[in-house]
Amino acid sequence: MATLTAPIQEYRRGEFLISTDRARLDVDAIHSFLTNCYWAKGIPKETVRRSLENSLCFGLYRGDEPAGFARAVSDFATYAYVGDVFVLEAYRGRDLGKWLMECIVSHPLLQDLRRWTLATRDAHSLYSQFGFTPLAAPDRWMERHDPNVYSNLNS
Repeated sequence: MATLTAPIQEYRRGEFLISTDRARLDVDAIHSFLTNCYWAKGIPKETVRRSLENSLCFGLYRGDEPAGFARAVSDFATYAYVGDVFVLEAYRGRDLGKWLMECIVSHPLLQDLRRWTLATRDAHSLYSQFGFTPLAAPDRWMERHDPNVYSNLNS
């Protein structure tokens, strides 16, 4: 079975660029944000690096400077999980998070999927614009969740 290689997609809006080119990603900037956010507090840089290598990544840039990020984890046939969506504080209020989501859900490799999921504490209104709803049958879903996994690594 061949490994899927995704052609690089780029989207431009004014002075901003969204690119799926992994070579452009600023791992330090992504790690800096994630290690301080509520959903990945304390995440090791090597874990971030592995997550980038195994995801379809969407870097948001103003010129050469990172401005945000998102990624999709998918089999490119039936399922996608959207994670680590963020826009840096200096660039918020410009609908860039909405644009990131537009680029993700319209990406050619993520079409005709049976299911998409994501988890959020506070951005329900953003994601609902793209068809995300609370679970239709939450009694069917299970999870294995360790919220302290990154702090346990340092013990």
